[in-house]
Amino acid sequence: MHMCGIHDWSRAQTSGFITADAPGAGGANEFIHLSTPEQVHLPANRLFRGRDDLVLLHIDPALLDSPVRWEPGVPTDPESMLFPHLYGPLPVTAVLRVTAYRPGPDGGFAPAAGAQDAGDST
Repeated sequence: MHMCGIHDWSRAQTSGFITADAPGAGGANEFIHLSTPEQVHLPANRLFRGRDDLVLLHIDPALLDSPVRWEPGVPTDPESMLFPHLYGPLPVTAVLRVTAYRPGPDGGFAPAAGAQDAGDST
């Protein structure tokens, strides 16, 4: 899954894809950050604490045209944890559904197991 702001998702629907230079995608990296539902809270808390406009894009890896590599995150992530990184654009056609990702009362995020639908992914 990929995490981004709802406005970033709207722009992606217009352009047809998300690139590594999109806000929250990876920035100076040459890849787009992806996460599993169990680990998405780690970058969310590090980068987006308190934001209430985030959505999770649930992706079908079979619909990606670029390679995904499992690589280490940052030193504060649990030891041996690997994150999926997409080395190329994320086509909106690979997004199966979109769910809202809201912080708790303290502004922190939890693992994404119970994310609520945010609407149609197309």
